[in-house]
Amino acid sequence: MKLKPIRTEQEYDEAIVDVEKLFAANPEQGTAKADRLEVLTLLINRYEETHYPAIPPDPIEAIRFRMDQMDLTRKDLEPYMGSRSRVSEVLNHKRHLSLSMIRKLHRGLQIPAEVLIGATA
Repeated sequence: MKLKPIRTEQEYDEAIVDVEKLFAANPEQGTAKADRLEVLTLLINRYEETHYPAIPPDPIEAIRFRMDQMDLTRKDLEPYMGSRSRVSEVLNHKRHLSLSMIRKLHRGLQIPAEVLIGATA
């Protein structure tokens, strides 16, 4: 495959096959094959960003996911959100996250602020 911008799904599929072959060959850094692998990867990433944009997660689902990862209960969220009823309201989409909650959740649970900000929209 000639190196050029990927414009079609067929070109994308061909580039993926080429990358898989190059990756399996494990080319040495600085070689033509390694350079080709790097450039193809960049082209594939650009195509995917344009044609398959990432959908940001729902802020509440991000909180639930972090709770699951860290084995947290609703009670564990009280320092970040306030009372038990406030935690329940937020997790049930009946109350938006406040700026204060967003800051505390970001700092305490390392949930990206840009994900949490989506809850206030």
